[in-house]
Amino acid sequence: MRIFYVINSLEGGGAALPVPAVAKVLADQGADVEILALTQRDGRALPPMTRQGLKVHVRQGGERDQVDALAWLDRIVAEEQPDLIWTSLTRATLLGQIVGLRRRVPVVSWQHNAFLKPANRLLLRATQGLSGLWIGDSQSVTTLTASRLNVKADRLATWPLFAADASAPQATPWRPGETLQLGALGRLHPAKGYDVLIKALAHLRATGFRSPTPFKVRIAGEGAQRERLQAMIDQAGLDNVFLTGFCDTPREFLSGLHLYLQPSRREGLCIAVHEAMQTGLPALVTAVGEMPYSVVDGLTGRVVAPCDSEDLAKGLKRLLLAPDKLATMGEVARSRVLDRFGQARFAATGAEIFARLPVRRDRAVTALTSLAS
Repeated sequence: MRIFYVINSLEGGGAALPVPAVAKVLADQGADVEILALTQRDGRALPPMTRQGLKVHVRQGGERDQVDALAWLDRIVAEEQPDLIWTSLTRATLLGQIVGLRRRVPVVSWQHNAFLKPANRLLLRATQGLSGLWIGDSQSVTTLTASRLNVKADRLATWPLFAADASAPQATPWRPGETLQLGALGRLHPAKGYDVLIKALAHLRATGFRSPTPFKVRIAGEGAQRERLQAMIDQAGLDNVFLTGFCDTPREFLSGLHLYLQPSRREGLCIAVHEAMQTGLPALVTAVGEMPYSVVDGLTGRVVAPCDSEDLAKGLKRLLLAPDKLATMGEVARSRVLDRFGQARFAATGAEIFARLPVRRDRAVTALTSLAS
């Protein structure tokens, strides 16, 4: 089976991040996978793909030139004749569905986020029948896909987009006298809620809280919100909060922390928080997407309300007051994520989904005719 995997962009830290792992499982099942990116963006997701030997087609265009993007995708599909179009995120899905319908190629589509813009939700609900199979990147997203897009159970599947690695570097436990290292990993986008985190830290300072242990907060990522977030940090006088830029060594970054922070407004699975748990870190997260199901409040971290800086401050304060408990919480977090998201389970789930993939009718008929003769 020849699969064209269509993604919005090659932006680092986005939905393109798990593409190599997914492609490997499909290749292990006998598929030939090629990646089609509708735009370049920062291109940071490209090196992991090329290192794995994936063929990547990159369109030299923007994010709003939909007619040109559709023509580019249609031309490649018409010329190359794949057996399946596999799409990720709304733009790639809508364009992939149109091309699939035009060229009689079946379509399979990911859902990655527990949130959809109202217009995108209406569009995808109207076109959901053009995708033969919908795959949620977590159980919470699959459940939402069924309700918000009206997709029936026989065209739904769940493939958690994280394969836990038991050999990943482990965080060093905090010791008395050390500065606590707190961190977050992700693009500087409103969805990640870093502005809420800064407000929470400012709230702690304004209410006179003084942590018994000095701490630093590092936010590793790039994005359009950098200037705004830096201005908020400066205005609040938070001299222990740093925007450290894009991180191309996330495992090393995580292994240098004692506590992970994920104050998101919305998420799907959220790979970053699961990578942190894999590293042996407790996590302070908001109750969005799959995070409240992975992080057990009080056992592997804290779960707080989204978009609530005071609740986030309260959760952070409780963790800062008991730094000696962080390592134990991190050990439990690591055990939990390895049990729920092990690599063997990731591969087995992918194999199950591969067996459900729709087949091009014209080639299926040709194959059956050949067998009969």
